[in-house]
Amino acid sequence: MKVHEYQAKELFARYGVEVPRGRVAATPAEARAIAEELGGKVVVKAQIHAGGRGKGRLVAEDGTAAMFARLTADAAAHEGQVRGERVGGVRLADTPAEAEREAASILGHHLVSIQTGPEGRRVQRVLVEEQSAVARELYLAIIVDGARGTPLIMASTEGGQEIEAVAARDPDAIARLAVNPATGYEPYIGRTLAARLGLAGEQAAALGKLAANLCRAAVESDASLAEINPLAVTADGRVLALDAKFTIDDNALFRHEDLAALRDRDEEDRLEVLAAELGVANFIKLDGDIGCIVNGAGLAMATMDTIKLAGGEPANFLDIGTVNDPSRVVNAIRVISEDPSVKAILVNIFGGMARVDVIAQGVIDAERELGLKLPVVMRLVGTNLAEGERLLAEAGLDVIRAESLGEAAAKAVAAARA
Repeated sequence: MKVHEYQAKELFARYGVEVPRGRVAATPAEARAIAEELGGKVVVKAQIHAGGRGKGRLVAEDGTAAMFARLTADAAAHEGQVRGERVGGVRLADTPAEAEREAASILGHHLVSIQTGPEGRRVQRVLVEEQSAVARELYLAIIVDGARGTPLIMASTEGGQEIEAVAARDPDAIARLAVNPATGYEPYIGRTLAARLGLAGEQAAALGKLAANLCRAAVESDASLAEINPLAVTADGRVLALDAKFTIDDNALFRHEDLAALRDRDEEDRLEVLAAELGVANFIKLDGDIGCIVNGAGLAMATMDTIKLAGGEPANFLDIGTVNDPSRVVNAIRVISEDPSVKAILVNIFGGMARVDVIAQGVIDAERELGLKLPVVMRLVGTNLAEGERLLAEAGLDVIRAESLGEAAAKAVAAARA
């Protein structure tokens, strides 16, 4: 679960990570009032769940796809600006009146960046915070290293830009330090980070304290990502988080009711929200036109690969898991059917603990409840296959059968193009 920048900074501040003074506003008038409290010189920042906001462009809803195409084709000619005519999602204001005007140019518009996709994101809030005199921009993040089973601290002197670009250009520019789960964050980590980032004296001490507090926030909140980009060293020697990204492991939300309350479903994909509400937990929306219902994450990945090998594009990842209730199959088909881009559905079941007859009954029930208009390709193997075959035959469903995964993928691609 992602949270907004202003929410992440509120959380950081509770853990002692220094952030600029500021508050969130939902109207231009609120932005002006906050700017007055902060002395006038502020930054007005669009709050959406996507990066690249400063370089993104604000447009009307019907212009998002065209702007995204222009950004991806020639970013330098179309990227937004903090000042100027190309209105971006991060704006500088020197007076409360300017803050109000910039907030008005942002709120209610759609922000398009390289990371939003062609649909963009509608901006409903802005963060208004004090301007900072930045001397250096660094990068600091904590992720979960799945291979080591530890929190991993990443830092770089090249802040203020996408860390993926830095990693591709110069992997050695990123310092990586694992945190032993048994001992937790230790002081030597801060000293090592300071040396790698070229900080000494009070700034090195401030970095060590900030990194320790960020690590504590990440671990205690079950975060999969806690990122500060840029981490600023100001002209007066402060070390503070100019930006903040924080992602919490969905599987741990039952332990964090206060954090779960921060969820903004308006920022999440509509189909993924619907899937969660219907109990279809392992669903991720993709850009293709072939809906997938598969049991097992590995088989689901293999199914998507095979669809692409056959010349098609999967519309989703969906691991339906061990199914013992036909209604779960119905709900999975309901979610996929809500996607207007889907032209065909591929059901690929290799039944072990998942029973083929339950899947078959679910498809039959979906046809009765939803009146399916989409072609359905089914490849069924495993437990209770004979019973599943009998149910499908007696129901008289007009489904396309396949013996192998390769055949099923080819038939699904053909059905989607028919």
